[in-house]
Amino acid sequence: MPERLFVCTPSKLGTFVDCPRRYRYSYVDRPTPPKGPPWAHNSLGASVHTALKNWYALAADRRTPVALAGLLRPTWVREGYRDVDQERAAYKQAQHWLEGYAASLDPGEEPLGVERVVATKTSVLAFNGRADRIDGRDGEAVIVDYKTGRNGLDADDARGSQALALYAWAAQRVFRRPCHRVELHHLPTGTIAAHEHTEDSLARQVRRAEETAGDIMAAERAVSGGADADAEFPTNPGVLCGWCDFRKVCPAGQEVPAKEPWAAVEHLGS
Repeated sequence: MPERLFVCTPSKLGTFVDCPRRYRYSYVDRPTPPKGPPWAHNSLGASVHTALKNWYALAADRRTPVALAGLLRPTWVREGYRDVDQERAAYKQAQHWLEGYAASLDPGEEPLGVERVVATKTSVLAFNGRADRIDGRDGEAVIVDYKTGRNGLDADDARGSQALALYAWAAQRVFRRPCHRVELHHLPTGTIAAHEHTEDSLARQVRRAEETAGDIMAAERAVSGGADADAEFPTNPGVLCGWCDFRKVCPAGQEVPAKEPWAAVEHLGS
């Protein structure tokens, strides 16, 4: 019998690459180990992404910067903040980001997709992912990913993102048009980090994804056959442990100082 395809998203693949133990806690162990508290930066990012999605659902003549900022309130996620003052500061900053970003957009431009799922298969993968936005420009599709983190991004970030490359590779098949350009839109600074992939560079990212899937499937088979799960899904201790949802149940993670749930947005309240 042929081996079953590995069903995956960019997040699923990235979790294993970052830390196989975290992958195990997220996707293998059942019941799933208890997670830590929600993160404020995730709440902020989700709120902004949803507001942008809803803005594109408006009629073109209603897509104004003020309208986009106004859409933030009903989408706002309140979890993870240190206190009300920090939450208010983050909310005001997010409104400012959205107003500035909307001013750079053509409200009459209709994307090919907003929060669009793209999916395709290889001999190893059954891939699907949800792209923030897919634009149509000069007969080609362009992948747009919104970022709200505190640090700026450059072309190397866009070039090295496996997620963006996989979105582009899948979008070519879904929309039946070329897709080589990927962009990271950093709302806090209003900058765009972009990269033009080639067919070869997209193929390399797909091969990397297939290799990761092969490692995951081998580890899962070994555990099913009685191997030690800790050995097959080892930890990858490092700075990311402080941000891990499963830090409290991971012995290696507990050796790294924990980050407060609001740490990544603390600068917004200063």
